[in-house]
Amino acid sequence: MHRDFSQLKDRNVDVLVCGGGVYGAWTAYDAALRGLKVAIVDQGDWACATSSASSKLIHGGLRYLESLDFKLVRKTLAERQMLLKTAPHRVWPLRFGIPIYKHSRIGSLQLKIGLLLYDLLAGTVPKTQTYQYHSHAEFAERFPCLETTDLAAGFTYFDAQTDDARYVLELIAGAQNSGAICLNYCRVNRFLENDGRLCGAVCQDQATGETADVGATRIVNTAGQWSARLHDNNRYRLSKGVHLVLPKMLENEALLLTAQTDGRVFFMMPWYGLTLLGTTDTDYSGDIEHVTVEAEDIRYLLSEANRVLRTANWTEDDIIGRYAGLRVLKPSDEPSPSAVSRDWTLKIAPDGLLSSIGGKLTSAREDAEHIVDAVCEQLGIGTAGQTFGKPFPWRPDTDYAEWCADASRKATHLGIDSLSAHWLQRRHGNRAPAVFELCEQEPELARRITPALPFIMADLVFCAQHEMVVHLEDLLRRRLPLLILAKLTPAELQRLASIAAEVLGWDRDTMHHQLDTCTEKWLLH
Repeated sequence: MHRDFSQLKDRNVDVLVCGGGVYGAWTAYDAALRGLKVAIVDQGDWACATSSASSKLIHGGLRYLESLDFKLVRKTLAERQMLLKTAPHRVWPLRFGIPIYKHSRIGSLQLKIGLLLYDLLAGTVPKTQTYQYHSHAEFAERFPCLETTDLAAGFTYFDAQTDDARYVLELIAGAQNSGAICLNYCRVNRFLENDGRLCGAVCQDQATGETADVGATRIVNTAGQWSARLHDNNRYRLSKGVHLVLPKMLENEALLLTAQTDGRVFFMMPWYGLTLLGTTDTDYSGDIEHVTVEAEDIRYLLSEANRVLRTANWTEDDIIGRYAGLRVLKPSDEPSPSAVSRDWTLKIAPDGLLSSIGGKLTSAREDAEHIVDAVCEQLGIGTAGQTFGKPFPWRPDTDYAEWCADASRKATHLGIDSLSAHWLQRRHGNRAPAVFELCEQEPELARRITPALPFIMADLVFCAQHEMVVHLEDLLRRRLPLLILAKLTPAELQRLASIAAEVLGWDRDTMHHQLDTCTEKWLLH
């Protein structure tokens, strides 16, 4: 992956995509695969907002059955099944347990019916992906962390998990490899018009201050929480979701739980060997540039988790990392944002701007296909979408299980521990051999960055070299999620900044500026 602002200068494209989250990435990738001339820009980094602040799930949304949103569940389950096949390195299976207590809001029979329907909506799936019922003893043994007082029974069901920031990055890489111009830290200052119709934009490189006029036959707004700033015709509702990273509590399965205070569901999931706890769902009207985790959010999540945990009593001191993101929802009069549909809509303004509103990480591919369909229809192009069932750009082109076995043997030979090798394969897919080459050249790079996390130094160096890193935060939050998975000390952060500076050619002043900015945002909260 490379970043070259000069590609935008005096350029005319068929489609300019504004916003580099998951919807923008899928739109750019889909359009480029259809042969359109495409540019995608983001004022920040790829997936720098909601698309790196999700629950990391590729799922049908079991809770949406309660609101009878069968269409959305069927759509997202179809996407889940497709992604498990086309991106096994990027999307992996994750079973969830649901405990049934004597005081549970939803009883065993009602839940059984819901899970049966969930499996039916997924279509024909292997037996290993269907729900299972467990007695009190079986469920308690399967999830020993849970409080067993008043536990009646439990169920497990099937869904999937991902690393959302890398999911988006891989799609951006696919779009670029298919001919799209892809630029992070490239702001749209204003749109250009001709006879009341948008015909381009003035873009500014946030790294250098340079500007470029870009001609565009169609412009797509996938800016998420910033959509209204691009076009005042857009109206939506914002909901804040908060997640906490806590010490390891689960092995290979997750928990779906119900909060006693408000009846909302929340998750407790394994992620990179730690526990991801979330999420909240509260209306938001604050500063969209600085979405923070508040003390009330922390109290809510910890108290609800501690109600059901037997083996821990988490306090704020146990929190390793935290993050908050904004969901863009359709306008609604529902009193609670949890009751608002998560489905997606496309708005087309009189000046021609196509704006994506709402949606989910799991269903973004299909929704983006509809966006590009609309663009092609307006341009008189009959090319159909090609993304459904297409292997992800970094998917190994051989049998995945055999490829993983071969890669693991290579990693062992290089001195990479087995867990780090496992995550390296998931993070980089068919590019993992390039990371191995770094270890061959410098054996010290096979060591972990920090002992508690399964990331090696070669991974850090490779990301800095090849993944369009502009700022230190890009590298340590989204290319590798170190800033939310580790309590880095100032000395550790300075060591990593020095490595990044050497790879990226930063001078001493630039390195210290990057270090100060990252420290202020992540170490001083």
